[in-house]
Amino acid sequence: MAATPSEKITIPSLQARKTVGPRIVCLTAYDHPTARILDEAGVDLILVGDSLGMVVLGYENTVPVTMDEMIHHTKAVTRAVRRALVVGDMPYFSFHLSADETVRNASRFLKEAGAAAVKIEGASKKRLKLVEAMVEAEIPVMGHVGLTPQSIHHLGRFRVKGTAVEGARRIIEDAAGLESAGAFAVVLESVPVEVAAEVTRAVKIPTIGIGAGPACDGQVLVFHDIMGFSTGYSPKFVRKYADVHAVMSGAVQAYAADVREGRFPDDATSYHLKAEVAAEFLPKRGRRLPSRGM
Repeated sequence: MAATPSEKITIPSLQARKTVGPRIVCLTAYDHPTARILDEAGVDLILVGDSLGMVVLGYENTVPVTMDEMIHHTKAVTRAVRRALVVGDMPYFSFHLSADETVRNASRFLKEAGAAAVKIEGASKKRLKLVEAMVEAEIPVMGHVGLTPQSIHHLGRFRVKGTAVEGARRIIEDAAGLESAGAFAVVLESVPVEVAAEVTRAVKIPTIGIGAGPACDGQVLVFHDIMGFSTGYSPKFVRKYADVHAVMSGAVQAYAADVREGRFPDDATSYHLKAEVAAEFLPKRGRRLPSRGM
């Protein structure tokens, strides 16, 4: 097994991977213990994604996620991380009204939550102006094009983007626009392999793929998806590396059986009085302690 990398990840070191490698490893995390495991395992970039709305908070999609929820979970992640770069995902309607409000919300990820950067969906002309405003405020920004989950009500359903010539060209233009606006990297979600490869060639910043094929400079997946948590729909691009749902379910069932049958707790998992204390405290042989009323 290869040694776990130990150098602190920075934005310049991530950008250098574009030319010198290795590919960037990214996963989502939403809590302290998970983030610690990912960091110790050598993940380069941890995204506190608004996907937490679906996989942690039980929302139907990412739209209901609030800034306060994102800050709360990002704080938990950054407290655990020593090496990886932590990026906070800007939730729906945290960057839709004005540049001032966008910068204010983005700054919370750095000032309050301890993240190193933020991620923002979309690349319209107005969105690019917002990226410029955040970069001007010294807030590093990761872009996100292709499928943008916060647009679910407009899209109707999650589907691959850029499958026609016009759409493919737009994705390339959007990524280039984000680069020009100052984004340090861009996520490409649910786009054809050929489009992602062309974007990766066209821009000088790293591309992070999710359902975008192997040509990207790095890859990101939702932690709960690779761990096999049963959360409903699983996209084609997910590879399950463990079946944690089955392991946890089996453990809970075994615990429940042990409790019901009196096998837990046992002597090994119980505390005892010292002999001299027991002799003084316990009633004489033949007498029993009074039972407690309910």
